[in-house]
Amino acid sequence: MTEPVVLRTQRLVLRPWTEADREPFAAMGADPEVMRHFPGLLDRAASDAFVDRCMQRFTDQGWGLWVVDRGGFLGFTGLSPVPPTLPCAPAVEVGWRLARNAWGQGYATEAGRAALSYGFDVLGLDEIVSFTATLNLPSIAVMQRLGMTRDPAEDFDHPGVPVGHPVRRHVLYRLRRGNLSA
Repeated sequence: MTEPVVLRTQRLVLRPWTEADREPFAAMGADPEVMRHFPGLLDRAASDAFVDRCMQRFTDQGWGLWVVDRGGFLGFTGLSPVPPTLPCAPAVEVGWRLARNAWGQGYATEAGRAALSYGFDVLGLDEIVSFTATLNLPSIAVMQRLGMTRDPAEDFDHPGVPVGHPVRRHVLYRLRRGNLSA
């Protein structure tokens, strides 16, 4: 078992998951606005399974997808291995998802920057990727604010999303060590 890592930014604490996070995460996963760029809503079983995987990753390696906290659960951000079924694998992805009440305040960029710094400075990664549905303009804007770049030739159809679904097409962004925007 590895001691879990806690990251702090100017406004946020990025911390491991606790049992108390299950309820707000389930509410977030059941919110159609939060999940509009995903294939569907998360039912409670899928939500709990996601939290279980996040908790296990912290137990195993000490880092992963951190809860974004500012006196309460705002969502998550962090680093995770890219599934081997995706064309950009093997790689490490930075990702985020925030509850609606946390949108538009710069939290995703701030938390994403902390996760990227950890990946480069502590884990020694040379490159970190991020991907999202082409329709997810807010997430794409976060990637760009972080200094990530896109090669349209690397865009892909996500194999986990049904053919014909509006969120099947994904954009891929990359960031090399030393290129993280301030």
